Amino acid sequence: MRLWHWLNAVQQGQRGYLMPWSPVFFGIGVAMYFALPSEPGRMDYGLAGAAALLAAFLGRWRRETLGPLATAVLLVTLGLCAAGLRTGQVAGPVLGFRYYGPIEGRIVVVDRSASDRLRLTLDQVVLADADPDRVPRRVRVSLHGDQPFLTPEPGARVALTGHLSPPEGPGEPGGFDFQRHAWFLSIGAVGYTRNPALLLEPRPEGVLPLLHLRMRLSRAIQERITGEPGAFAAAVMTGDRSGISTETLETLRRTNIAHLLAISGLHMGLLTGFVFLCLRSGLSLIPPLALRIPTKKIAAVGALAAGAFYLAVAGGNVATERAFIQVAVMFTAVLLDRRAVTLRSVAIAALIVLAHRPESLLGPGFQMSFAATTALVAVFTGMSRVERLRAWPAWARWLLGLVLSSGVAGLATAPFAAAHFNMLASFGLIANLLTVPVMGSLVVPAAVVAMLLWPLGLEVLAFRVMEAGLVWILSVAERISEMEGAVRTIEMPPAEVLPLLTLGALFVILWQGRGRWTGLAPAALALLLWSGGERPSLLISPSGRLVGVMTEEGRALSRARGDGFVARLWLENDGDGVDQAGAFARPAWGADGAGQAVEIDGLSLWHGVGRRAARDLARACAVHDWVITPVRPETDTVGASWPGREPGAGAALADAANLADCILLGPEILPETGAVALMFGPDGMRIVTARDLQGARPWVPMGR
Repeated sequence: MRLWHWLNAVQQGQRGYLMPWSPVFFGIGVAMYFALPSEPGRMDYGLAGAAALLAAFLGRWRRETLGPLATAVLLVTLGLCAAGLRTGQVAGPVLGFRYYGPIEGRIVVVDRSASDRLRLTLDQVVLADADPDRVPRRVRVSLHGDQPFLTPEPGARVALTGHLSPPEGPGEPGGFDFQRHAWFLSIGAVGYTRNPALLLEPRPEGVLPLLHLRMRLSRAIQERITGEPGAFAAAVMTGDRSGISTETLETLRRTNIAHLLAISGLHMGLLTGFVFLCLRSGLSLIPPLALRIPTKKIAAVGALAAGAFYLAVAGGNVATERAFIQVAVMFTAVLLDRRAVTLRSVAIAALIVLAHRPESLLGPGFQMSFAATTALVAVFTGMSRVERLRAWPAWARWLLGLVLSSGVAGLATAPFAAAHFNMLASFGLIANLLTVPVMGSLVVPAAVVAMLLWPLGLEVLAFRVMEAGLVWILSVAERISEMEGAVRTIEMPPAEVLPLLTLGALFVILWQGRGRWTGLAPAALALLLWSGGERPSLLISPSGRLVGVMTEEGRALSRARGDGFVARLWLENDGDGVDQAGAFARPAWGADGAGQAVEIDGLSLWHGVGRRAARDLARACAVHDWVITPVRPETDTVGASWPGREPGAGAALADAANLADCILLGPEILPETGAVALMFGPDGMRIVTARDLQGARPWVPMGR
């Protein structure tokens, strides 16, 4: 009973401050759904619904004592169910085989791939000799080589001959799950073409008008501002990033100002804030109007309309939707005569975003955006209570606010940036201090003025001002990125780190009273786990075309070329700044027949690729313990067990083929396991596969 009374006293002390916890518990439910090893069934959802009803009943029955706890249980349940509902809503066919042949479809997205190639996302897809019911709703194709017959325009139908395959799983167990990411984008196949794509039919009038307007605006902007500044301007104003080169994007990332390129909360806030300020100031200059109408609310409506137009033109992607929801909540608070910038408004925006797109919880965009916003609101709310600051001159308060906003936002987002992108920009604070004010005071206002002057044919004047600001931003990024030590590579953290760090930080910010400092304990534990994390001793790529073994110098790769994306991913997750050729040059692998061989903890491995490797498999199996290859053996195989296999770890590998008593990991096995990691420790060898960690989920192809 004492414990019960103590818990009741604690929750009573938090009365009036519990609302900001709502998205936290809703997000816990979403995270629980994605952490499940298999998809919930009807019985599971029935039990979840019963738990929600029971929580609602108890909350009404014992409102004072059980209300907060019951609400938390209800929110967790709703988050889990919302994620399951969203998974079913976006469900669509996923290509179950490798395809080469004619591809026809309608362009819906134009962007660039990681290799800086133009990339098209197509819907209304037609594949030769394929059942229409099994054709993916969307496919994404990278265009290699010359493309003289096509000017990509959303709504146009194109035809091409190319390769398609199902979205590939994580490059290593526990890594970024592209299959899940593609599932929620309704992309059921990805591929490329080296042949020219042909325009079958231009965009019919009235089809995808907003996307058409977006691309027309982008081209018009890049005609008025040429080069990289023009591509930057198009990305800021329309969301079209297809003109930005990979080199420029990498430079912005190395200086931690890539957020200036994405249409996120900063751009939406600057745009709507500028419109709000202009409207309110303009109406205040007309005394008859200022004395008779609520100019503040009218300005809020105008700013909200400007934000909605920006959302429509920019394509309505996840980041822009999230940013618009945040400013919409803020201006709605203005219309209702409430404080616009509070933790409550941030919580409402987070709830709306999670209810609309629960999968966004797992993305760096959501995590970094709300981490920065929550930290900024908390810090500046605390500063508003400091009486001494009110006596400071206006310029000093402005300078303090600039430094604090950049510093706080940088610190709040740094763990997420390090975890997702494996890098920390050492001079990111300096770069932000030199560029964010220019973005807010020059670039965004000039963009708004350019849109207003465009019908009069005077937009070039505003674009010259905008270009000057963008040239400054790009030059700052280039100079800082070239400084010695500009980037520190960071090792990928264990899966528990970000949840612990996030919950600890939220407890410090949201909890009232001295007890908030107990949130430092899980945050400290997260940092301890991160610093003590161990990378896999050996990694095998999903295709079997690349193997990497950890050495004292870093990970040594079996090939200097091939599976370049996976190689880059492994090295980044290791916190290793070397490229694939440098990792191959490390002394670990040695030539052995048609392949490469290495020994690790007494285990001898051989990796071979190509036709010569297929002919050399029998000899390799007679010499080595493991043979890894993407090619099929030319000799007969017999079944073998998987030695040392733990329950649930690499279960599909139990069907591995055996040649002369060696374990053969080839194209019959790897599609069932995905990427494979071997961990060597005091308890011996532990095998982890990507499929084990992904579980039996709708986006994970099984039985291929």
